[in-house]
Amino acid sequence: MAAVAMARGGLRHGPCHRLARAAGRRGGLPWPGLGGGRAAAGWSRPAPGGEVQYCAELVRKRDYEGFLCSLLLPAESRTSALALRAFNVELAQIKDSITQKTTGLMRMQFWREAVEDIYCDNPPHQPVATELWRAVKRHNLTKMWFMKIIDEREKNLDDRAYRNIQELETYAENTQSALLYLTLEMLGVRDIHADHAASHIGKAQGIVTCLRATPYHSTRQKVFLPMDICMLHGVSQEDFIRGKQEKNVRDVIYDIASQAHIHLEHARSFSKKVPVKAYPAFFCTVALDDYLCNMRKVDFNIFHPSLQKKSTLLPLHLYIRSWKKTY
Repeated sequence: MAAVAMARGGLRHGPCHRLARAAGRRGGLPWPGLGGGRAAAGWSRPAPGGEVQYCAELVRKRDYEGFLCSLLLPAESRTSALALRAFNVELAQIKDSITQKTTGLMRMQFWREAVEDIYCDNPPHQPVATELWRAVKRHNLTKMWFMKIIDEREKNLDDRAYRNIQELETYAENTQSALLYLTLEMLGVRDIHADHAASHIGKAQGIVTCLRATPYHSTRQKVFLPMDICMLHGVSQEDFIRGKQEKNVRDVIYDIASQAHIHLEHARSFSKKVPVKAYPAFFCTVALDDYLCNMRKVDFNIFHPSLQKKSTLLPLHLYIRSWKKTY
């Protein structure tokens, strides 16, 4: 398989104002119009008109990379993108916050009904749902993508490994790619080439997310990496739970990481056909590139401490990518 992309280096441009403030400040929100106070302590008690800030704070805390990417979107799409990211965070948190599947199913059903109500102009009194309703009205977003995200995350409540890389890619397509399709709609882009790129980037995102979560899941005696690749190299789930770093374990990670890299290369192979207006939706590739590059530096040791650290240069790399108008 193709080798993982090499690191980019030597760029010295300063980050844009929004990203610099986002990276450097813990209190307040880093752009005009969203205020500087704290987010509501609970979702049922947002400050009057504070749904935007609630979503922004939730995303900043739980999806920092997505938060930074949202800041680079056009102003007319930014708050809608944060609402979408907050919706995704709400769903993603369910699996790790429950002890019984029934509880997870009930929470998924709440969001399924919330989306139905949003499209009936009767959103529930929940800040993320309220702001998502405004985004749907503002951009005429497609209901199907929201339902796909909920349905796929509901299926994923079962604690079992992916049977093969294709099953992981299907999950990524129906969650991460669906988020990108909705982001494109927020940008006013409805283009087959942009959708094709979004499909591949979403799959890469899903694969990288699975890899990044492996050390955390291992501490909880869980492994979700594709079983077919593990079996190919003679690696058991117990090997990951024990944090082994033998060559065959690293070969498993290499094969999976290479698949993410291949998807990124496919997405970029037809970048000239993708409208420039769509590029801001794809700035998430910066974090994916950084992680894959760092993975290569540590010889695909998934447990290396450096892979668990937040990249302090991510705002800079994001700004450079936006300045160069590439993805």
